[in-house]
Amino acid sequence: MKNYFYLLLLLISVSCTSDDDAVNLDSDLTTNATCSDGIKNGDEIDVDCGGSCSACMTSLSGTLSTDTQLSKANSYELTGAYIVPDGITLTIDAGVVIKAIGGTSAYIAVAQGGKININGTVTSPVVMTSGAASPAASDWGGLVICGKAPTNVGATATSEVGELIYGGSDENDSSGSIQYLRVEYSGAAYNSEKEFNGISLFGVGAGTTFKYVQSYESGDDGIEFFGGTVNGTYLVCVNSQDDSIDFADGWNGSGSYWYISGGAKAGIEGSNNSVNGNMMPVTKTTLSNITVVGPVSEGALYFKEGGGQFTIENFYASNVALGVKVKANDVESNARLTAGDLSISKFQFADVALGDIVKTNYVGDASWLGEGATSGAGNGAAAPSWTAVWTLGLDGAAASTKANLEGEIDTEVTLNSSTEYLLTSSFIIKDGGTLNIPAGTLIKAIGGTSSYIAVAQGGKINVNGTATSPVVMTSGFDSPTSSDWGGLVICGKAPTNVGATATSEVGDLTYGGTISDDNSGSIQYLRVEYSGAAYNSEKEFNGISLFGVGSGTTFEYVQSYEGGDDGIEFFGGTVVGNYLISTGSQDDSIDFADGWTGSGSYWYISGGAKAGIEGSNNGSDGNATPVTTVTLSNISVVGPVTEGALYFKEGGGSFTINNFFVSVLEDEVIKVKSTDSDAQARLINGDLKITNLTCATDIASLSSDFDFTSYANITLTTSATGAGKGATMPDWSAGWAK
Repeated sequence: MKNYFYLLLLLISVSCTSDDDAVNLDSDLTTNATCSDGIKNGDEIDVDCGGSCSACMTSLSGTLSTDTQLSKANSYELTGAYIVPDGITLTIDAGVVIKAIGGTSAYIAVAQGGKININGTVTSPVVMTSGAASPAASDWGGLVICGKAPTNVGATATSEVGELIYGGSDENDSSGSIQYLRVEYSGAAYNSEKEFNGISLFGVGAGTTFKYVQSYESGDDGIEFFGGTVNGTYLVCVNSQDDSIDFADGWNGSGSYWYISGGAKAGIEGSNNSVNGNMMPVTKTTLSNITVVGPVSEGALYFKEGGGQFTIENFYASNVALGVKVKANDVESNARLTAGDLSISKFQFADVALGDIVKTNYVGDASWLGEGATSGAGNGAAAPSWTAVWTLGLDGAAASTKANLEGEIDTEVTLNSSTEYLLTSSFIIKDGGTLNIPAGTLIKAIGGTSSYIAVAQGGKINVNGTATSPVVMTSGFDSPTSSDWGGLVICGKAPTNVGATATSEVGDLTYGGTISDDNSGSIQYLRVEYSGAAYNSEKEFNGISLFGVGSGTTFEYVQSYEGGDDGIEFFGGTVVGNYLISTGSQDDSIDFADGWTGSGSYWYISGGAKAGIEGSNNGSDGNATPVTTVTLSNISVVGPVTEGALYFKEGGGSFTINNFFVSVLEDEVIKVKSTDSDAQARLINGDLKITNLTCATDIASLSSDFDFTSYANITLTTSATGAGKGATMPDWSAGWAK
């Protein structure tokens, strides 16, 4: 009996060991996931899913009871309301895709005290989208976040969707961190009066991170802030069927880099309180670097229901006819505009016919809307670089074909060579501002006398044309002619002889100083056409006017074409001007005065009405110091001219000129008035020196008060080539001049 007992134990032992070994052997043999055999094997996370199989599907609905993390390894279906309550944190890893299939009942909501951490990346954003086979706007609810920050709708309130409590007194409340999130096809109707937005932020605090977020094809607003203090940066709204970005109810956050496209109503709707426009705290925000691409039916900005206190800078509106909408019967909003509570600087219209533009429908003083040049969210109407990879629907976002140019800038702005700019009024580059103009850029002036570009002291302009792709500033009229617009005015801090500082004769800007090497930028391959409008009854614009411009400035390969006054004029300063062309000027072609102490080489002048070159010291005092002192070489003057190839005037100065070719003159080669005692004294002193002067016109046929042929410091030859080819346009003008 004892032997039978031991035998039984042995059999049981062998049997159990054999079963265990069979299971282990089975697992070892199945080294690859099958994804289809109804067994969890290989690297499968669950039966036939995860790992190298398709992601496991997890249904999301209900209220979380513990901290939860959603992983990219799984697929998620949002089948109902998914609530993150007080004390619970929902973490969503980069690359997670949540597909909503529950219609209006499907939404994600974070209650007060709950947190959501969305950890998307630029290459792997988190996506909340429709699960429908053919997705469309309003397929599901959206994302709702409720915080404890102040609003102006009560100590606390109930969210209009989700019916959660929000608001309080904790300005720094944190509802988590949201980065690189895309919410698609949201905006389902919550009831007969309310719809979900793509993302709704109710009383969300400044402790919450909210950046790199897109709403795409929302059935209502894209993103809306209901009070709170959270800041929103790098936000994108595409094709919202109501407003694109909306804020109200005492929002006291800020926003920067917002790109908005294709919204149905307002690009941005900003309001204070729909029941009482004077409720406290008043909506107060600072926005910057905004692009709104229309069409929109309620303006780039709708200042509504008491508006608030808004400061906005760098606002680019493309295909938008109405800049700022304000209802006439909105008493509180109109009062705030009167009080100066809305300030917009550097607002730029683009891609809309000039006659269709309404800057604002507000009937009062609209000086709060200042225009300028800006890149908006980063690239004008085109999608900015920071939207690349993680956003949807921006592949066709192209640069503007036309944009208005007027106002002021005090930061760096770069124009786009594929955009045609319409200069509708003055455009001023102020101290600290830099305007960069790439090769091939075309600027058309359509504002008459009021259209001009001016660089103030401390500002810079960089004209980066090339020989094959110059920058052109011209008339925008169908039949252009001289004096159609102002011109280019540059004011620097270099010395002049008209005072420690002075005011430019056009533009009323300060110029002059003591900085000889002052830098106003770099100008290369620029053509200025049909300029020279009358500034007032006594003064006209030149093509290019340089007031006290310093030697740190590059000024070369520049043409004035058909200017109504002088082509190019130097008012003091020390800048050097090389490879200059003046064609068809109706006064002097190139003029310098007021103590200019620069130099010039390779000047080609043709068709000017008066002097080819007018050089003077000071119109009020021919002996003012510093005396105009210049060295010129390789100069061609082709007439006709009526006041000499060179007019030595108003004290003249100290001029040294070499290789001077003149042709087709109707009057003097060198003009000096016998009554100009200061100029005459300088001639006697030998302050005018010209070597290698060739005159292709018969000198004997010309009349003159000054017999230059007997002047010892002028050497006549027959070999001067002037700017390169005598009377013919020089080779260096090819490709960029006309």
